[in-house]
Amino acid sequence: MDFIEKRTVIRIFFALALLAVPITGRAVTCTTQAAMQPAERDALASTAQRLSTAVAQGDSATLQAALLPAVAGQWESIHDAADAGAPLAKGGTVELRSLYLLDASSLTATSDAQFFCTSPNTSASSPMTVTVNMRGLPPGKYALVLADAAGAPLAGQIALVLGWDANAWKLGGLFVRPGMIDGHDGVYYWERGRDAAHTGEPWAAWYAYEAARTLLIPIDFLSSPNLDKLNQEQAQITGAPVFPYSVQAGDRSFKIDSVHFDASARAADLGVVYESTGVTDPAAQRTEAEAVLGAFLKAQPVLRQSFHGLWAYASNSGKIAPVIELPMKQIP
Repeated sequence: MDFIEKRTVIRIFFALALLAVPITGRAVTCTTQAAMQPAERDALASTAQRLSTAVAQGDSATLQAALLPAVAGQWESIHDAADAGAPLAKGGTVELRSLYLLDASSLTATSDAQFFCTSPNTSASSPMTVTVNMRGLPPGKYALVLADAAGAPLAGQIALVLGWDANAWKLGGLFVRPGMIDGHDGVYYWERGRDAAHTGEPWAAWYAYEAARTLLIPIDFLSSPNLDKLNQEQAQITGAPVFPYSVQAGDRSFKIDSVHFDASARAADLGVVYESTGVTDPAAQRTEAEAVLGAFLKAQPVLRQSFHGLWAYASNSGKIAPVIELPMKQIP
């Protein structure tokens, strides 16, 4: 399994090049499910339920038949994404969480767009607004759907980006993440992040917040008041990780470029991306990776009790590849 394949378990396929960044406002609109006309909502929900269930059941034929023409050439990537996501929803029943109708038909050319989705059931003084950011969006009518595999051991979260074509909703993008790891959901990790921040354990706190974010929402291009609160709490952590970060293993010094929460092995791991010396022999690669992971834990020992294990990712000449995943107890 190469690096890209392994990461698709967490963040699956950007068919429309979506990105959560500040975007200049455009003449686009968002309609939440509560504000949709009944017939419009029912049609969208019906397609969303059918495609989400197809993901959970590994029904690639249904997904392929529903592709937007614009992404038909990317079917192999979508198929791989769905195949990686199916185990996360296995054993569950698909339930729709949220529907957003995104109207970009007023655009005159492909453009970045930001949609503000305000629920009509909130007060004017304290509106509940979800923001969806899309990059490189062609003019048209789209929808974003969030769904959950209720009852699945990994509580898979599914996000679909749909496009309106030939009087029907078609599949344009697919994302799947776990909603639970080892019986713990995003709220659990959010609370652990708060506790660790209060007890002066900034690294453990920082990555507990990262875990919470991953397990609460299946996509990175949506923000909400709840997620904003999580982000604000995380940003206030004193002593948060800063990279590059150097560690010492015997007489060798290694530079760590980044660390991220990593549930790709269906466990609460951290992924450590380090600058490799360029060794190519598998045994030498493993020895180097073990040295880096051991040195990292010696520098940040609190992480042993906070997470299941570590992934080692070797970076060399602009390429990043996974080397090994080890439980904490196996790391010297």
